[in-house]
Amino acid sequence: MTTTVADQLLTRLREWGVEHVFGYPGDGINGIIGAFSRADDQPAFIQARHEEMAAFQAVGYAKFSGRVGVCTATSGPGAIHLLNGLYDAKLDHVPVVAIVGQTARTAMGGSYQQEVDLLSLFKDVASDYVQVLNVPEQLPNLLDRAMRIAMTRRAPTAIIVPADVQELEYSPPEHAFKMVPSSTGTSWPQVVPDDAAVRRAADLLNAGSKVAMLIGQGARGAAAEVAEVADLLGAGVAKALLGKDVLSDELPWVTGSIGLLGTRPSYEMMRDCDTLLTVGSSFPYSQFLPDFDQARAVQVDIDGTMIGMRYPYEVNLVGDAVATLRALIPLLVRKEDRSWQDGIRDDVARWWDVMDAEAHVSADPVNPMRIFSEFSVVAPPNAIVTADSGSSADWYARQVRMRGDMRGSLSGTLATMGNAVPYAIGAKFAHPDRPAIAFEGDGAMQMNGLAELLTIARYWRTWSDPRLVVAVLHNNDLTQVTWELRSMGGTPKFVESQALPEMSYADVAAGFGLGAIAVDDPEKLAGAWETALAADRPYVLDVRCDPDVPPIPPHSDLDQMLKTARALVGDPNRWQVVKEGVKTKVQEVLPRRD
Repeated sequence: MTTTVADQLLTRLREWGVEHVFGYPGDGINGIIGAFSRADDQPAFIQARHEEMAAFQAVGYAKFSGRVGVCTATSGPGAIHLLNGLYDAKLDHVPVVAIVGQTARTAMGGSYQQEVDLLSLFKDVASDYVQVLNVPEQLPNLLDRAMRIAMTRRAPTAIIVPADVQELEYSPPEHAFKMVPSSTGTSWPQVVPDDAAVRRAADLLNAGSKVAMLIGQGARGAAAEVAEVADLLGAGVAKALLGKDVLSDELPWVTGSIGLLGTRPSYEMMRDCDTLLTVGSSFPYSQFLPDFDQARAVQVDIDGTMIGMRYPYEVNLVGDAVATLRALIPLLVRKEDRSWQDGIRDDVARWWDVMDAEAHVSADPVNPMRIFSEFSVVAPPNAIVTADSGSSADWYARQVRMRGDMRGSLSGTLATMGNAVPYAIGAKFAHPDRPAIAFEGDGAMQMNGLAELLTIARYWRTWSDPRLVVAVLHNNDLTQVTWELRSMGGTPKFVESQALPEMSYADVAAGFGLGAIAVDDPEKLAGAWETALAADRPYVLDVRCDPDVPPIPPHSDLDQMLKTARALVGDPNRWQVVKEGVKTKVQEVLPRRD
C-alpha cells in the first residue's frame, strides 16, 4: 500500500510521542482524516464542537501534561477559528503545534473556495515558526522543527499542508544538495547562571530584612527550592495567577494571588518589603509591585527575552528555576529575625478567615464566593481546576486553596472567555485518572461551553476516572464587565449589553446524559459538591448566584471608588450592590481569631 504524506505525518507524530490530536474535520484535511482511519486512530483524533475549542483543548492538554498539544483544522474558516486558542498559547507561553489544511496548490492564487493567505494569517500567532509543506521531502524537517521550536520557545507553531500534498506518495529527503534531513527527539540542558551573578544575587538577598518573593508558572517543579529559600530569607511568597498551583496554599507564609484579583496579604507584603525575589514570572502589573525606589530586586527566569521586565531588577539571572535556586541556597544566610515572616503568617491566617466569612455573607440567592469555598473544603488533592475569564477568575484566585498535587490554570494573559471547559477536556486526556473541575460563568457557558458538554458526553467513558465537574455561575449577567463598567468607566449597568437570556444548564446537561444538579440554596452547595465529586460520570452544577456580590480588589483607589459611586446613581441594581458591598467589606474589619 502506498504511504501518503498524510500517513507519514501521523507516523512522525507518533514518533514524537503524540497521543492525541484535537480537531474538527473538513475537506481541506480529508487526506489527513483518511490517514487517521488507516492508522486505527493513532494518535487519537479528539473531535471538538468547534475549531477554537480544539485549540483550547490542545492548550489545556499542554498546560497540564507538560507535553506539546497538537490541534488540526481544515482550510479557510477552520484555520481561522483556531486563532483565538493559539493566541492563548502564545501569550501564556504554551507549546502547541497547529496542522492546518489549505486549498490545493493548483488552485492557489485563483480566488478559489476557502483560499486564505494562511502564511499571513498565522505569521503573528505562530511567529516563531509557520511553514507551508509543498513537497513530500519537506515533511520530516517541517514537523520536527515545529515540535522542537514549540518546546524550545514555549510557543505555538503551525504547518500548512495543501490538500493535494496530503495525498501525494511520501518520499523521504535524500542525501543530496538542497535536501534537509531531520531527526526526532531532544535532550534539554539545565541552564544555570554564572557563579558571579549568583553571588551578587545572594549578597543582595542577604542584605534585605523584609524579603518578598513572587513566583509564576516558571517556578513549577521548584516548589521545594522555593520553600527552602523562603525559609532561609524569612520571606513571604505571592503567586501570579499562572503560578497559583506551584505552591500549596496550606503553607502559612504563602500570601496567595497578587494583583487586581489578588489578596490583601500579597498587596501589603509588596507595599512594605525592602527586597524582592521574582522566580519564573512576568507578572505585568507593576503597580502591585513595590515602589521603584523602595526595594532592591533579583529576577530568575529561563527566558532571556523576558528577563529584567516589569521592575528595575539589580540582578537578572537567566536560568532554570530549580538549578538557579539550588545554586543560590548555599550562599544564603538564614535570617535570625523572623518577625517579618511571622507578621506575614498572621496576615495570611486572618485573610483566610476573612475569605471564609465573605463566602458566607448572605446573597440572593447564593453568594458566588461560596461555590468556590465549599469546593475547597472537599477538593480532591489530585484535582485539576480550570477557571474561565470573568468573575470565575476572581473567586478562583482568592477562594480556591491549592493543596497536595492540585493543578490549576486559566487564560492568564489573553484572558479570553470560553477556555475553562475545553481546558478541562484537554486535562482529562492528559490525565484520565484525575478529576477535573471547570468554573465557568454563564456568559462563557452560553458562548461555547454548552456545546462542549457534548464533547464530554462523547468521551467520558474512555477516562479511567470519569469525574469532570462543570460549575456554572448562573446569574444571567456578564458580571465582570458590569463591574468594570462601574468601577473603571463610571457607567451604570447597561442591561441591553449585560443581561443574558435565562435557561437551565442542568436540564441541558441531563439531556446529554450527564449528571446535573440545580442549586439555589447555599446550604445545599456542600452536598452538591460531594455528590458530583463522588459520581460515576461528569456533572454540571447549575448554581444560581448573585451578580451584585462585588469582586473587591485588595485595595481600591479613590478614583475607582468615585467612579463606582457615580455609576450607581443610575444603576438598576444600585441598592443591592451597596448592600452586598457593605456586608462583604465589613468582614475585613470584624474581629477574628487571636
